[in-house]
Amino acid sequence: MRLAIDAVRALTACLLWAGSLPLAGASCSQPVYLTFDTGHMGVAPLIADVLQRQQVKVTFFAAHEKTREGDGTLGQHWAPWWQARATEGHAFASHTWSHAYWRADVQEGGVQKFRIRPSAGAQAGQNLLWTAQDYCDNLRQAAQRLQVLTGQAPLPLFRAPGGKTSPRLLQAARQCGFAHVGWADAGFLGDELPSDPYPNAQLLQQALQRIRPGDILMAHLGIWSRQDPWAPAVLEPLIVGLKARGLCFATLREHPAYRDWVRQNPL
Repeated sequence: MRLAIDAVRALTACLLWAGSLPLAGASCSQPVYLTFDTGHMGVAPLIADVLQRQQVKVTFFAAHEKTREGDGTLGQHWAPWWQARATEGHAFASHTWSHAYWRADVQEGGVQKFRIRPSAGAQAGQNLLWTAQDYCDNLRQAAQRLQVLTGQAPLPLFRAPGGKTSPRLLQAARQCGFAHVGWADAGFLGDELPSDPYPNAQLLQQALQRIRPGDILMAHLGIWSRQDPWAPAVLEPLIVGLKARGLCFATLREHPAYRDWVRQNPL
């Protein structure tokens, strides 16, 4: 474990030096799209510090999840944090209100339904049957709360918890104005994996080697199960290392697969 920590520190120092070098050209034509799903929020202030220091804009997907302190990710305790991120120019989108995992498509009485298992809220851990309207209402609840907290309209996008979906679920969501966003294979940054077999140094090296222009990257604002937190330890050297390769960062508002949808389907 000590060797892994030292490796991260050494690589961080090298990358911070490299990141201080000027990039060729005034603008970057090779964007990547860093996104964060909510979590326990324990590292959220530190992540915000890194993003501000590096002048990186990201997209946050928010559900109303349990937090280490306060009344949930979208509760009043964290309202100033969300307001500050909006002021900095980040983008926001729904992660469902109840952090609701899709489990299966179900036909009941000729009506399309979905087997759903929320991991947050009063029905956390229960197996539920939702109609398309139920799912859409849950998407909208998170989006509406984000608008209250940030003072800006969230993007008409969502990320299903765990990335678990079906074609019918995606169709139902699109019919109520939400397009789904996954992530690139290389964009799975590994912050939800166990620390021992996947130490931070390994995850950083892997990401720097594999990420390519156009990739959507995904991490969290705190993972309960990871003992050695990925963020912010890996976040800043990752950003600096990608910048040193000539990559830049943009929100999903600018992603070529979503920008027309965002413009044509305001919430």
